Amino acid sequence: GTGDIARSLGATVVRPAVNTGSKAGAQNVALGLVKTPFVVAIDADTTLAPDALERLLTAFDRDDVVAACGFVVPRIVSSIWERGRYVEYLFAFSFYKQIQDYYGKPVIASGCFSIYRTQALRAAGGWSTQTLAEDMDLTWTFYRAGCAIRFVPDAVCYPIEPHTHDHLRAQLQRWSHGFVQNVRLHWQGLLEVPFLRSAVAVAVWDASIASVAYLLALPLLALVLGSLWPLLGYVIDAPAILIPVLVAAKRRRETWKALTSLPAFFVLRAVNAVFFIRALWL
Repeated sequence: GTGDIARSLGATVVRPAVNTGSKAGAQNVALGLVKTPFVVAIDADTTLAPDALERLLTAFDRDDVVAACGFVVPRIVSSIWERGRYVEYLFAFSFYKQIQDYYGKPVIASGCFSIYRTQALRAAGGWSTQTLAEDMDLTWTFYRAGCAIRFVPDAVCYPIEPHTHDHLRAQLQRWSHGFVQNVRLHWQGLLEVPFLRSAVAVAVWDASIASVAYLLALPLLALVLGSLWPLLGYVIDAPAILIPVLVAAKRRRETWKALTSLPAFFVLRAVNAVFFIRALWL
C-alpha cells in the first residue's frame, strides 16, 4: 500500500511498465522523470531525521561534489542481529567514514540515503544494474570520473535492519557478493584513485585473510597449543572498537544500549566473515 499512501499525501508515484528486476532498474525509470537539480535515493525501509535533507544539502558547496551521504543508525535495536548491526554502524560511521571523508573518498555513498546532482547522476548512466551493490558501483564510477563525494555525520537516517537470521542471510549474501563484484569490475580504475585503492585493499584483506584467521587460524592455533589464549584474538581489538562506539553513543544518549550490544557485534562479525569468504570463493 506504499503507493496509495504516497498518493494520498500528494506525491507523484511512478510505476515501471514492467518489473525491472532490480532496485537500480526501478530508480532509473524514475530518474528519467526528475526535473530538479538534486535527486534523493532512500530505501523503502528507511526514515529520515527531520533535518536530514537540510543538513545533507550543505555538502554541495563545491561544484565538484556530485553526491553526499549521511549517518546510518538502525531504527529498531532488539534482536542479536540488530544489536550487532547497531554497534557496527556506530563504529563504521563515527570512525571509518570520518577518515574516508577527511581524504575526500567515502568508500560508498549508502543506497539507503544519499543525495546526488541530477545532471552528474545522468552523466554516469544512472544506477548500474551489473552488480548487486548498485550504490557502491555508482560511488566508484564517480571517483573514476574525478568527482567528489562527501559524508555528513549530522544528517541521520534510520533503516530497519534484519531481525532474524534468514533476513540477515539474504542481506549479507547480497552485500558480500556485491562487494566482490565491484572489486572485480573496478579494480584497474581503483589503482588510479589515491586513498580509495588503499581503503578497498584493506577491505579486501579484512574480507579474506582476516576472515580466514578469525574463523580457522585462531581455533586451530588454540587446539595445537592446547591453550585458550589464542582465542583472545577474537576480542583483542574490543577496546579500539569500544572507544569510538561509546563516543558516538554518548552523543546520542545511548551509552547503555551500546555497551549491552557489544557482544552481539562480535557474533555478527563472525557471521560476516563466513559470507565474505563464501562470496570470494564463488
